[in-house]
Order: sequence, then C-alpha cells, then structure tokens
Amino acid sequence: MFAAIRPLLFALDPEVAHNLTLAALKTGLVPAALADDPILATSLAGLALPNPIGLAAGFDKDAEVPDAMLRLGFGFVECGSVCPLAQPGNPRPRLFRLVEDRAVINRFGFNSKGVEFAHARLTARTGRPGVVGINLGANKDSADRTGDYVVALRALAPHASYVTVNISSPNTPGLRALQDGAALNDLIARVMAARGRLAVPVFVKVAPDQGEDDWATIARACIDGGIDGLIVSNTTVSRPALASRHAGETGGLSGAPLKPLALAALRRFRAETGGTLPLIAVGGIASGQDAYDRIRAGAAAVQLYSALVYDGPGLVTRIKTDLAALLRRDGFASVAAAVGAD
Repeated sequence: MFAAIRPLLFALDPEVAHNLTLAALKTGLVPAALADDPILATSLAGLALPNPIGLAAGFDKDAEVPDAMLRLGFGFVECGSVCPLAQPGNPRPRLFRLVEDRAVINRFGFNSKGVEFAHARLTARTGRPGVVGINLGANKDSADRTGDYVVALRALAPHASYVTVNISSPNTPGLRALQDGAALNDLIARVMAARGRLAVPVFVKVAPDQGEDDWATIARACIDGGIDGLIVSNTTVSRPALASRHAGETGGLSGAPLKPLALAALRRFRAETGGTLPLIAVGGIASGQDAYDRIRAGAAAVQLYSALVYDGPGLVTRIKTDLAALLRRDGFASVAAAVGAD
C-alpha cells in the first residue's frame, strides 16, 4: 500500500505529508502487526520490551498517536520533544526530503503544543499496555533552560514509561551547550532531584558532533549523576557528500548519511561507559542488518524515524524478521546476548 501512495505523499510539502499521516493514524484504523518472535524480547533500563525496535522522537511530537505506532509493531515509542510552554518553532519551510540521499533535514526548533497538551494525551492512555517514553525540550526564549526540563519532567514523568532529556537538538540556539562539563553536571543533578523516588528511567540524548574531549566528559557526568541510559545520537550539523538540491539547508541531517557518524558515536560511548550504561542507538537505521550492527556495537535497543519516510510502516516488520534471523544465524539466544559482541 505504501508503494502506491508514496508518490502522492512525495508530491506534497514534507510537513503537510507528515501531518496527513498523523491524521490518518488518529483514526485508529491501523492494522495490527503479527506477534513478535520470542528471540526479540529484551529489556532496557528495567523496561520489558517485546522487541528492541523503537520509534525515535520527532515523529509524534505531542503524544497524539503512540498506541497506533505500537500497533504497527514498534517495541517502544518515544514521543516529543515536548516543551513546558507551547511554541510554534521555526518558520516554514523547515523540513526537507533529500530523496537522492535517503535523508532528511529538519530545523523545526522544538515546535510543541506544550506540557499541558502532552499531559492530557498521556493521562488519557493510562492503563494501556506498551512502553511509551517522553522526550523533553526547552523553550527557545527560556531564561532557565535547565529549569524547563525540571518543570516538564515533574509534569510528565508520572505518566510515561521513561523520560529523555534532549540537550542535543541543533535547532535551538545554544541548547547543545548543556552538554558541556559544569552545565551538564548541573542539569543532571537538578533533573534527577526532580525525579526523586519516582521509578521512571531517565535518559540523555546526545549529539554525534562531539569534540575529542567531550565523549569522556559526557559519559562520566551521566554515570556519576545516576542517568539510566544514553540515546546515541541526535541529528548532525555536519554535511557529508550529498546529492540532493536541499543539501545546503540549515538544520539537523538524519537518514542514511548519518549512519556512519552515529555508529562511530555509539562505539565511542560504549568504550567510554564500559558497558555500565544502556545505550539506545539512533541514526541511519533502515534494515535488520543496521539494527544488528548497532546491537553488536553495544546498543541495548535501537530507534528509527527517517527510514519510515522512504520505506513506510512495513519496514518495522522487515527489520524485526531480519534481526531475528541474524541472531539465530550467529548463535545468539537473545538480543541481550548479542549486545556489545563486537
């Protein structure tokens, strides 16, 4: 079905096409995926997952369709980024398909309907099955961005399976500075104090564009601060050789060109953490082999988004089928047994 409608979607502005996709998912008329192969069952920071394939943040920014995406076969879904106050984000156009490169550039700038809207959506699904996390962002004009994460966490963490602190979007000026030394230590301390005794894992999402001295600093801050895992990585501001006419657009690049950079970042964080923190791999994952490579490189689970633009929702089932076959081929009895095998 996707092959038939893809030309129609690609004839539309990318953001319009995305909003139409969300509208279709909201109808609830989503076919249920087949039951997962038992070999794919795994855990992530204490969360039981039917499979390790997650939906990355950015697709469902305001927690409007998490159950529809779970129904399509994702093992877990991450909504957001959600900011404390509603904000429109950057002016349009701000989303670009790089078809020749199987890539996407976005400069949304944390467009968000705000915490109150996301809170209503998450509380409405109370009692439903499935792992649904929430990705938190900071308002562009906030005088205390760390405080924004604290406010959003207090409101949303009680209603989410996990919380991700997104300090690596390139589209909010100055945000990535929160990955630096003292600022990161302060952020983690305040966020973890806000979580208190609530049994909700807290992850930090990092950029792939780190300076040589930053890898160890970030890893140590997260370990010492009690963070439950790292999501590696966000989009990149770098520009490898690209063929599309949109290659010069500003914003974060995702999709196939991000794959080698994200894989290298994963390997570096695996080395710096020594396997003490669960790692969730994102960036350029579009096949069962891609997922398997990240797992063997140290990822406990993976996430994808941009590949759905080009391959449609059926990609999730194909990735799971191929991943199960690869695990069995190499003699692994489970996903966990393959984590860090390389």
